[in-house]
Amino acid sequence: MEVVTEPLQAGSALANDYIHHYEKVVPLYGEDYHQDITWIDRVQWLDNTEDRRVNRHALVDILKQYNEKHNSHAAVYTSLQLLEKPGTLVVTGGQQSGLFTGSLLVVYKAITIIQAAREATKRLNRPVVPVFWIAGEDHDWDEVNHTYIMTDEMQQPSKLALHKYTNSRSSVSYTPVSTEEWERSIRILSESLPDSDVKGSILTKIQRCIINTDNLSNAFANLLGDLFGEYGLVLLDSADPSLRKLEAPIFQAMIERNDELGRAYRSAADHIVSLGYNLQADVSDDGANLFYIHNGNRLLLMKQDGKFMDRKGLVTFTEEQLLDMLQVHPERFSNNVLTRPIMQDSLFPVLASVLGQGEIAYWAITRQAFEILNLKMPIILPRMSFTLLDGTQLKYMDKYGITFQDVQYRLAERREQWLSDQDTLNIDETFAEARSAFEKLYEPLINDLGKLEKGLLTLGQNNKGKIIDQISFLEHKSKEALEQKHAAALLQWDRIGTTLFPMGKPQERVYNIYQYLNHYGLSLIKDLMDTTVDYLEEHRVILI
Repeated sequence: MEVVTEPLQAGSALANDYIHHYEKVVPLYGEDYHQDITWIDRVQWLDNTEDRRVNRHALVDILKQYNEKHNSHAAVYTSLQLLEKPGTLVVTGGQQSGLFTGSLLVVYKAITIIQAAREATKRLNRPVVPVFWIAGEDHDWDEVNHTYIMTDEMQQPSKLALHKYTNSRSSVSYTPVSTEEWERSIRILSESLPDSDVKGSILTKIQRCIINTDNLSNAFANLLGDLFGEYGLVLLDSADPSLRKLEAPIFQAMIERNDELGRAYRSAADHIVSLGYNLQADVSDDGANLFYIHNGNRLLLMKQDGKFMDRKGLVTFTEEQLLDMLQVHPERFSNNVLTRPIMQDSLFPVLASVLGQGEIAYWAITRQAFEILNLKMPIILPRMSFTLLDGTQLKYMDKYGITFQDVQYRLAERREQWLSDQDTLNIDETFAEARSAFEKLYEPLINDLGKLEKGLLTLGQNNKGKIIDQISFLEHKSKEALEQKHAAALLQWDRIGTTLFPMGKPQERVYNIYQYLNHYGLSLIKDLMDTTVDYLEEHRVILI
């Protein structure tokens, strides 16, 4: 594989400055992750604060049970054995469950976590374990129930979606998916993937991983384990009820110090806005930043007049009542986007957290909240970013003299210019001259006829309009003929766009990994791992 770095348009100004102009955002994050001393200081802080996190042995027992079900690999077992030992650190990152793992960025995040843990192990001369945090407690089904495949027939992204049979706003991990629905989704995937030497093997793997699962999170875990278990990647589902008893003391602290946390989030949000950045997460003045599970629905709690309640008034608790409920039913409690980072660092000795750009931006809201709970924001490591480019598309790009940046910013403009260059008849100019000549000859005639009879002037003007319309119609047909003549070339232009920036988005945010495994073979993950050994924050184009 050949690799070149190419800038990718930033999705967040704050994240872009964090990565490329850290001096601008120091007050929001703290120490610079580029500096070795930052890593050393983080290790020392973690060593000195072991008692601020949950018991390692209890946590590893839960992780062993979960990974034995979904990610049973010798390398994972080794990672868990290491994690159980004092001094072992963690590089973590997470993502919502996605159909057939979702978009490529999920795979790239897993790769970054693994590679960063390996690099940290060498740099610090101590074990660092990779952990993938599955955000199964999230309830936005429409965000996770689909993925995209580019089919040979359509030459554009085709959406594959998974249906649910309940209207409840339950966590994804608690939203049931029937065997019939899994079978339907696999059948559609099979129809979408072009025939290849490995298609049968891929479908067999996927069927084995998901056909007996009852929800999207478990299927996601099985597939992720199949792809990365051999690299020792430990999986965790944030909705795992076994975790809640361990997490209860952290939820208790979040409830007891809820007002302080709310003020910290609000203060940080105001600071971010004052620096000219947009907020990437909602910060409500009355938000409790916790969810409560009620009758299968995940309700966001607010804080009003000293009481915790949801906006519809379905549940209302005093602080004492909420704490009592936590002791009896810890499984009913759930983090929101701003408290999840705190929970993560209360469970694990997190050396670094791998985040996408949107996550980097909203984590800036949490720094003060970490400190309120006697914690310290971990090192934030930007997820590595890639675009996969095969030889055929590169050949087309060379043929038409277009660059990656052309495709990213001005493909339509370059395509139109190329087509114009093929127009030997100068269609626009020729028809403009024809219209002008016609009007020059016809306008005096109309005026003269109007002197003969007033009604002829109106008739002549109407007639002129019809003739101009016919000239324009012929011009349009001429351009269609030009496009038809060069249809094969224009299809190549369009394929470049749908390959690199489908729907106007970076490839990694749209397409599914199994599309590429089907095309390039089952060794693709290993090839990507071998190619990305060195961590780079710059976007890379990988020529396969």
